[in-house]
Amino acid sequence: MAHVKISATDGSGTFDAFVLEPAAKPAGAVVLIQEIFGVNDALRATAAQVAALGFFAIAPDLFWRLEPGVDITDKTEAEWQKAFALMNAFNQDKGIEDLTATLAFARTLPGTNGRAGTMGYCLGGRLAFMMATRSDADVNISYYGVGLDGLLGELPNVTHKLVVHIAAEDKFVPPEAQAKITAATAGNALVETYTYPGADHAFARVDGVHFDALSATIANGRSAAALAEILK
Repeated sequence: MAHVKISATDGSGTFDAFVLEPAAKPAGAVVLIQEIFGVNDALRATAAQVAALGFFAIAPDLFWRLEPGVDITDKTEAEWQKAFALMNAFNQDKGIEDLTATLAFARTLPGTNGRAGTMGYCLGGRLAFMMATRSDADVNISYYGVGLDGLLGELPNVTHKLVVHIAAEDKFVPPEAQAKITAATAGNALVETYTYPGADHAFARVDGVHFDALSATIANGRSAAALAEILK
């Protein structure tokens, strides 16, 4: 694992990201977008999975403007309270700027083939959806993004494959919001939307309290297929 520094495009400083490399190169790159718990063990485990699939994995510290190095879990009430406080203070537009800078950086890593996409979870799932409408990422994958129903007006801006994973029992995304997302993306050749019955929010979080092995395996397989199609 290598740690790198990426320059913010607004000139406000640099932020950290860690990189895992695949065994075989050249290879495409996947920008992994954190949940509200920061760059933690669960995200690092996901990065290891992505590298094992044959891609570079790069995970930027998006909370650096608030508190650099956030690394917490979903296991205690205190950590949840801190995570929600960080999420509420987080400037999503600046996050998109930092992700766009990370995407550009990823494309220049030695051993990459120039293709790069994003894959995000929870808050990161929302940001991955936003990257699909606001960046030139080659592919974007959103796991249980929150508030996507408020972003549907941006769908005409999607120019590359977007995969949306929805948890049917997501406490943060009510059924009516899920229905809007599914209806709005239906028939769009660039968007694949999947709903996982019985799955709760964060069903793919490694060692998470709501981890659902079956739903995670199916979703991760669909994600792997999209990454292989676009980034190989």
